[in-house]
Amino acid sequence: MKNLTVIIPFYNEEKFIEESLLRVIESNIADEIILIDDGSTDNSFNIVKDIIDSISYVKVIKNKNNFGKGNALNSARKYINTSHVVIHDADLEYNPRDILKMVEKSKFSPNSLILGSRFKGHITRKNLYKRTYYANKLMSLLFSFVHNFKVSDIATCYKLMPSKFFKNLNVNEKGFSIEVEILAKFLKYNKSIIEVPISYQGRSYEEGKKIKSIDGIRYILKTFKYKFLD
Repeated sequence: MKNLTVIIPFYNEEKFIEESLLRVIESNIADEIILIDDGSTDNSFNIVKDIIDSISYVKVIKNKNNFGKGNALNSARKYINTSHVVIHDADLEYNPRDILKMVEKSKFSPNSLILGSRFKGHITRKNLYKRTYYANKLMSLLFSFVHNFKVSDIATCYKLMPSKFFKNLNVNEKGFSIEVEILAKFLKYNKSIIEVPISYQGRSYEEGKKIKSIDGIRYILKTFKYKFLD
C-alpha cells in the first residue's frame, strides 16, 4: 500500500469530534484526512476548523444540508489523492490505532478490502445493547449466505479499500445501509475481503448513538437489493 486517506463524516458531534480527530492525527496513519460536515447545526464545524488551521494534510468540507453519511462520502471522492482510503466515524466507538493493523494487511493484498471486524479475535469490547450485537451477527450471516462470501461484521465502520474502487463508487444509500452497499459492490469489483480484529467501545443513545431498529430492516432489504442490482 502506498498511502492512505482517512475520511471522517460527521453530523452534530461537538462532544466528540475534537478527541476523535486528534486520535486520528496522533496515530500517524494518514497521509491526508478529509472531514465532511454533513450540515451540522451545532459547533462541530468550528471545532474542526480551529484544530486543522495549521495542519496542511487535513481539509474539511461543509455541506449545507444533512443528507446522510452516503452523501457525505460522495462529497469526499474528488479530493482523494492517495492509493487507499478508510472511513472513520466521528464518535469514539472506534480506535484509529486499529487501522495500523489493517494497513499492514493491505500491504500484502493491495487490491482487497480490509474490514475491521468487531467479532473476530479475543479482544475485550464494550457492547451496550445485546439486541444490536446479535442483530449484527444475524445480518452478517444473511449477507454471507446471499452473497456467497463469509463476512463476520457487515455493519462495521472500518473498511480500508483501494481508492480506484472508492472514487468510482457512487453511494446511493444515505443512511447506515451504505455499509451493506459498499461491501456488496466491492464483491462485484473484487471478491476479496480480508478481516482484521478491531476493538470497539459502543456508546449509548444518550451519548448520541444514531442507529435504530428500522436500520436493521433496511440492512436486510439492501442485502438483497445490492446482490441483484447496482
